[in-house]
Amino acid sequence: MKSPAADSLFGTFKKSSISEDIVANLLSLIRERELRPGDKLPPERELAAMMQVSRPSLREALRALAIMNIIEIRQGDGTYVTSLEPELLMEHLDFVFALTDATFLQLFEARRILEPGIVAMAAERITDEEIASLEACISRSIELVDDHAAFAEADLEMHELIAKAARNTILERFMASLTQLGKVSRRRTVALPGVTRQSVQDHIAIAAALKQRDPAAARAAMLQHLQHVEKELKHLTATGQD
Repeated sequence: MKSPAADSLFGTFKKSSISEDIVANLLSLIRERELRPGDKLPPERELAAMMQVSRPSLREALRALAIMNIIEIRQGDGTYVTSLEPELLMEHLDFVFALTDATFLQLFEARRILEPGIVAMAAERITDEEIASLEACISRSIELVDDHAAFAEADLEMHELIAKAARNTILERFMASLTQLGKVSRRRTVALPGVTRQSVQDHIAIAAALKQRDPAAARAAMLQHLQHVEKELKHLTATGQD
């Protein structure tokens, strides 16, 4: 019999994605119980019973987490949390978080705070080589305006290049985390009519400000870009499109 506790923490699984679902729920368990590096996970038998899954499927998921260096499986002893590095956990937030429309909008609030400051910093520190890479990325995105998935990847690359150019490791890691969270929202927004073309124009304006080493113009261009995308996202969530 499935326990109420299991119902509250774990959902039902589709066979095609059972390993991914188990990975997601194990990560959720680590978060819910606030486990830290060195803490021991419940025994395998207990975990399998909690999630109503077979032990072979559970072992497959545990091996995946071990490969990610999030847990260590000690034969005859048990399974221990080894790392809670944000980038390791963020790689799998598509599984862990069922992002709601409200969360998408909160994500944009976070971006609106961080990215204008990051691009202003980048305007003072970006190299000629990085500007060339940025322009090449934008040129590629122009060719991909009708290929939404590929355009979303180019868009991510552009924002990552800017974060790197700011020369601030902490901010770069924050942006890497937000980027992982934002993958789902980017896939949704770029599919809306006109969004890719507007984004290209925004990107060109951002790159021009960076090339001029103008922090104020770069900040304004980034803020305008985020406002454009946020407007479309609000429209998307209001109409319930997928």
